Amino acid sequence: MSAQRDTRRLTAPDIRARKGGEPIVCLTSYHAHTARIADAYCDVILVGDSLGMVMHGLETTVPVTLDMMILQGLAVMRGSARALVVVDMPFGSYEGSKEQAFASAARVMKETGCGAIKVEGGRRMAETIAFLVERGVPVMGHVGLTPQAINTIGSFRAQGRDEADWAPIEADARAVADAGAFAMVIEAVAEPLGRRITGQVAIPTIGIGASVACDGQILVLEDMLGLSPRVPKFVKRFGDLGPSIERAVKTYAEEVRARRFPGPENVYPMRTKKP
Repeated sequence: MSAQRDTRRLTAPDIRARKGGEPIVCLTSYHAHTARIADAYCDVILVGDSLGMVMHGLETTVPVTLDMMILQGLAVMRGSARALVVVDMPFGSYEGSKEQAFASAARVMKETGCGAIKVEGGRRMAETIAFLVERGVPVMGHVGLTPQAINTIGSFRAQGRDEADWAPIEADARAVADAGAFAMVIEAVAEPLGRRITGQVAIPTIGIGASVACDGQILVLEDMLGLSPRVPKFVKRFGDLGPSIERAVKTYAEEVRARRFPGPENVYPMRTKKP
């Protein structure tokens, strides 16, 4: 039996039970090889719809399709063994009705084998979240800045900078928790608001530009590795792989143009017959 099969994968209830405990480590991943690396250190791997921007060069996440999410979800599941894999529901795949959301979520879980899905939105999505949870779909919520609503909010600006704006975001967070989500992402909110929400809800909060008081943190892998050309202000870079990759590609191109073989000269030597 393989080592991968012997490893117990974390579940949504495992993450739910971490409220107020050891911080929950989360990263995004869209490939088997990066998932394999992240799996050794992360509790949750999110197959984010940010893949539209990170992998495909899109300006927003809005054009991402369910098929795209399923394809990359499969890759991440193949590369991971321990972390809970959560797949984002892309724009247009769940907002139409509770039934549409269940059909899309069921397809994602069946075809990828992931352990949970994530939806954006607070009070407006509470009924849908409850409908999904009642039917066996573990749901991670997402409040604060919701990138799929970019055409409505106008820009990727931080939310809740003024205390007068806190009430609707707090109400969204409470609605998501009350509806049965096992955790929620809080994105790009003022630190005092992130702390406040974390103290108000009974489920773990996963911050991304929110607060160190959140129950866990998540970043887009390519952002924290220095591979993304544009990153939010709150992102801390833990690596600078972009320039390293560029140097390697430049050196390779120079070798090829100089007709220097980019490897051992005699990889496949001629065979000689024994006398």
